[in-house]
This record gives sequence, structure tokens and C-alpha cells, in this order.
Amino acid sequence: MSKNILSSKDLNLKAGTGAAGTNQIKLDAKTTRVTGDLVIDGDQVTENVTNTTIEDQFMEINRNYSGAGAQDSGIVFNQGTQDNAVFYFDASSNEFRIGTSARAIADGSTVAIDIDGGSFTLANIKVATTPTDANHAVSKSYVDGEVSGAAAFTLKVAGDDSTQVAVGSGNTLQFSGGANIHTDASEADTITVNLNERLTGIDSITGSTSNADITISANSTGSVVIDDVLTFPANRSGDPTATAITKIFAQTPSGGGTGLFFNNTSVSSGAAGELISKKKATALAIALG
Repeated sequence: MSKNILSSKDLNLKAGTGAAGTNQIKLDAKTTRVTGDLVIDGDQVTENVTNTTIEDQFMEINRNYSGAGAQDSGIVFNQGTQDNAVFYFDASSNEFRIGTSARAIADGSTVAIDIDGGSFTLANIKVATTPTDANHAVSKSYVDGEVSGAAAFTLKVAGDDSTQVAVGSGNTLQFSGGANIHTDASEADTITVNLNERLTGIDSITGSTSNADITISANSTGSVVIDDVLTFPANRSGDPTATAITKIFAQTPSGGGTGLFFNNTSVSSGAAGELISKKKATALAIALG
């Protein structure tokens, strides 16, 4: 038969001098049930039990903190003589960390863990090998398989001719410049293409824009030097438009005997004139006395 203790006011049980003393109140029963809220005002709660079950969906850690900045907070797992394991929120880095620390005290008195001071060692997290959602964490074996061997992962490179080349596992993607183009690879992820070599092995230079000039300019007081035969094909029709710049061109040889003509708006009002050959010049000199 149960026995009830009733009081119309607060009921206080006090042993000795209370919280300031050393006496205890011991409840010795198969089950001790508190039907209302339980508030414990003290420094520490110690549970010497085998299993603890909690009905709450969420647990609040660091309850009485009300400051403006974040604080380190989390759960410490007692590992005996080894460094204790920790799952906590690192306020200085604004991220969660899992690892071990010699400074993480299992009784909950840890205030902060000095990451930069070397008191914390990150631990591995084991996850499912194959993710089922795009936002799932993946294992190392899954990433290795996707990058090195999976058929779904293929890097293809195409040149100007649109021909595609597949780059497989263990291959090196190399950018070769050839005779006149130089390539440099540097960190981070930069390929530099330079046309800073002497042009050699060039058979033809053709402009791509209709009626546009191709200009060859020497630097400063230098000159454009042609160190070989300069050929003027005689297949043009009509004279080019004269400008203030002297133009040299080839047509069917006329009185000058060379077939090499020029025009300039400052000479003969821009009319084309033929350069005279040495033979013709000698004949004219004799004829004119």
C-alpha cells in the first residue's frame, strides 16, 4: 500500500547544512519517478548506469550560454588511458569536427579545445561506399573508383579539327607547341601559350580578312630583311590603287623590260611606272648619246 506525503506549500528536504555541507539524501528504491519537471542546480550530474534512454527528439548542449559569439561545444567520449574522443562544434572555424584530444575531459568540464596548439587530432569518418543522393558524403573507395576506373568518367579533348581524344587513367594530357609556339605549365592549373620563338618551317602566310593588308614591322629603327629571292607573280589584272606609300607589283613587261612596276601618288600623279633593266638603260644611254 502506497503512502503519500501531502503539503499545501513547498516541501523541502535538507540534510545537514544543505548544498554547502557533505551530507546526502539517498533514495533507495527499484524505481524513482518524478512526475513533474526536474531542475538540478549544481555543478555536475553523474550517472552510474549501464544504459540511458532519452525520449527527447533534440538535446540542447551549452544551455546557459547567452553571449554574442559562438562557443566550442559538443560531446566527449571517455577512452580510458587514451586521448578522449570528441564530436564538437569548433567556434573559431565555424565547423563541426570529430577527433581525439588529450584536453577533452570526460566529466564535461572542457571549455575549449586548442586546435592550433596541437591538442586535437582529426579522426576518420566511415560512410556508405555508394551514395544514393547527390548530397551524400562518399567514401574514398567510391571516389577512387569513379576517377580511375569507371566508364562514366571520361575526359575528352578536341583540337581545331574537332577530333576528340580520350584521356584515360594513368595518361598525361600534354600541350605541345610545335616549332614556333612555346607552351609552359605552372601552378595553379595554368597553361601559357607563347608565340615568342623564331618562325621556322613556314611555307605560307595567308590573310583571312577580305582585302585586308598583311603588315610586317621591325622594332624601332630595325629593318625588314629579305635574305633570299623575292618573287612577284605577274598574274594580277590592272594597277593597284596608288597611295602615298610606294607599291611595287609585277605585270607583263613593257618598255622598261623588267615587268616590275611601282606607283605612288607623289610620282607622276600616281600613274604606274616600270623599273628599267640594266640592258634597257644601257641602250637608252647609247641612243641618247
